[in-house]
Amino acid sequence: MRRMLLILNKVRQTGRFIPKDELLDYVNHCMDDRYGYSRITARTLERDLDDIDEFFGTRISYNRTKRGYFIRDDYSSYDERISELMMNFDLINAIDRDANLSTFVLAEHHRPRYSEWLIPLVRAIRGLHPVSFSYVDYRNDCREKPFSVNPHYLKESNRRWYLLAYDGSVMKTFGVDRIRRLTTDDSRTFRRDTSINVSELYKDCYGLWNDPSIPVEYIELRYDALDGRFVKSDPIHHSQRILADTPDELRIALRLRITNDFVMELLSRSRSLEVIKPQHLRERIRRVYEEALRRNS
Repeated sequence: MRRMLLILNKVRQTGRFIPKDELLDYVNHCMDDRYGYSRITARTLERDLDDIDEFFGTRISYNRTKRGYFIRDDYSSYDERISELMMNFDLINAIDRDANLSTFVLAEHHRPRYSEWLIPLVRAIRGLHPVSFSYVDYRNDCREKPFSVNPHYLKESNRRWYLLAYDGSVMKTFGVDRIRRLTTDDSRTFRRDTSINVSELYKDCYGLWNDPSIPVEYIELRYDALDGRFVKSDPIHHSQRILADTPDELRIALRLRITNDFVMELLSRSRSLEVIKPQHLRERIRRVYEEALRRNS
């Protein structure tokens, strides 16, 4: 795993055809410097490249004319958080190797309940096996409802994992932390629908709430300079663009569906928030403030 992550980052970040000897020297240097491992051979490197294709779905090919490795264009959109995974992986290994490091590196060991379903769900998705479970309905007094679905994707949003699965012909979203008594039917397989463009499906959403009946709207927000620095460093949505950035304020524009999840995100930084457009969102935020004031006065 360490070698695969090193190879992925090196080939992606180089932005050119990287010769075999250069890639092999880089991997061996990092493995020796960071972990104290002995050198690997070119044959082991080739096996790692095959494992990357299988594990990450990213094919690193060799161009004989350029005499170098590269990531094919049709694989160039793989998960950009590989670099973040590499950093976290190195940090965890460093803590494991040096007990003293844990006295000054304070990680947040947050693990949602029922996260043990993630590994069985990954296996079911890869094996194309249906799954059955009971699902807790928070909006209906936490009653449990049985489901038998064909699992297609796992998606993370706001530190929670969600299962995207077909219930009959309808794609539904299930919070993994609300799944109970999960079982996999290894005796059956299903045909995976590869026509789904998941990125396009959630392009106009904040989080996982994708309701096509809610229109995509132009939104304009204002923050003071302090909150603005945080909003710039961690954009609310990929559509975010800066309209004004002065010593006194930050004004941004967004285009997305105004869902409850999005409203909750706005309230999380409400200290200086001013909704400029649209007017109905401004009034919705105001009503939340008024009700909160009555409850807490």
